[in-house]
Amino acid sequence: MNKNSVVIITGANSGMGKATAIELAKTGAHIVMVCRNQTRGEAALKEVREKTGNEQVTLMLCDLGSQESIRSFCATFKEKYQRLDVLINNAGVILPGRHETTDGFELQFGVNHLGHFLLTNLLLDLMTSSTPARIIVVSSGAHKIGKIHFDDINLTKNYTLWRAYAQSKLANILFTYELARRLEGTGITVNCLHPGAVATSMGINRESGFGTFITRLLKPFFQTPEKGAETIVFLATSSDVSEVSGKYFYQKEEIRSSNRSHDEKLAKNLWIKSEEWTGIN
Repeated sequence: MNKNSVVIITGANSGMGKATAIELAKTGAHIVMVCRNQTRGEAALKEVREKTGNEQVTLMLCDLGSQESIRSFCATFKEKYQRLDVLINNAGVILPGRHETTDGFELQFGVNHLGHFLLTNLLLDLMTSSTPARIIVVSSGAHKIGKIHFDDINLTKNYTLWRAYAQSKLANILFTYELARRLEGTGITVNCLHPGAVATSMGINRESGFGTFITRLLKPFFQTPEKGAETIVFLATSSDVSEVSGKYFYQKEEIRSSNRSHDEKLAKNLWIKSEEWTGIN
């Protein structure tokens, strides 16, 4: 990574996203912090610039829960930048209670998987012309208990927080592996990771404040966002993984994900359905 490299980090205003932005900004690269909220995004942007002295860090707004917003962001990004070297799909949501995206999908599946599926596909042409390039997907060990509920993808009947979150995290890995197969030989690598249990604001409903007490209670047992970001930074920068693709990492080491996540038929089915759900041809 050098001063001409362009990096996108989704969910960059807090937690691991912000920690990743700080570390990668130290390389002097162009860092595009993608955030949903302008006020929080601007505060994070100011902090990253102050801590790194990198004025090539910028903020762009995108709501991954809105396919219209994603399409608008990608069009604007392509007007501003002629290349994209690293795409870090970091943004994630886990909220108590069932919520929906603008497009009517269960929120965790809609943001964590479909939002990044659409974003990545819309930026692939730019990455292809920027090779070698890297795509990094932040998943979770929760994928091990996940299933893809094709008969009720939005979990309208049997919703639980962990059922929804685990489904979205399994989808992240299935997407990674299928995309890696499709991009084999192109010069674009695709890898995913489990960052470990990290103390972030992901479990907090900002409107109600639900989850704040639980987060504070468990914080001493969790890693810092900086620690959680180490594997992301490793996958974005290390020459050790420059030609590694379609793998799952934890603590900067390649490990095996669940048997279900290696089901190629399942991954292909999810890809085809995700194309339908996002309108990708």
